[in-house]
Amino acid sequence: MKHAGKASRAAIRLIYWALVGLLVTMFAGVLAKLLGEFLVGIAGGLIGLWAVFAVFCLYFFRDPEPEVPTAPGLVVSPAHGKVDVIDEVSVPELAGERRRRVSIFLSVFDVHVQRAPVAGRVARVQHTPGKFLNAMRTDSAQFNENVLIAFEPTGRTGGPIVIRLIAGLIARRIIPWIDVGDGVARGERISLIQFGSRCDVYLPLDAVVRVALGDRVRGGVSVLATWS
Repeated sequence: MKHAGKASRAAIRLIYWALVGLLVTMFAGVLAKLLGEFLVGIAGGLIGLWAVFAVFCLYFFRDPEPEVPTAPGLVVSPAHGKVDVIDEVSVPELAGERRRRVSIFLSVFDVHVQRAPVAGRVARVQHTPGKFLNAMRTDSAQFNENVLIAFEPTGRTGGPIVIRLIAGLIARRIIPWIDVGDGVARGERISLIQFGSRCDVYLPLDAVVRVALGDRVRGGVSVLATWS
């Protein structure tokens, strides 16, 4: 007969899907219980990991007050770290002008707040996108994301003091706190690089470098160079 058995099949489908729904609900309940017990079991470990992370972040973002030297004619280090390059290079942003370069490597254990190397006016802030190669490479400035900042020193002619803040493999964010036209005091906070990185300082050729390879320097404190 026409449509015979359809009602029974409809009833069987309802019974079948009700059973599937029941089994899925039961499985979800068992899974939730197991996950709940698992999460409760590792909660102490997770809290411990969070505590370690919190302590590390507080340590990493520390910002000690420097004892800035006051004698005239000084260029102080803009960054904490280790001097691993002292040479002479052409700076593309200065129309290829030759400069003495002092390069400072910042490990993840160094202070990452940068300081103004001289008192004066911010003449340039230039962001250049790039790669995130290991900042331990001394040539990373050629490839990595970086921010170039030029300072016109107070009471001196002959060109700006220029620094380049360079991102690294872990450091992927450079945060300048100054802008073009701002006046800065020697040792004043100017920026933050998050995690290991590098800072290049480009000095006029008449500046006398006062650090050596391997020296540990402190931002706003250590004298990198002098001029008459």
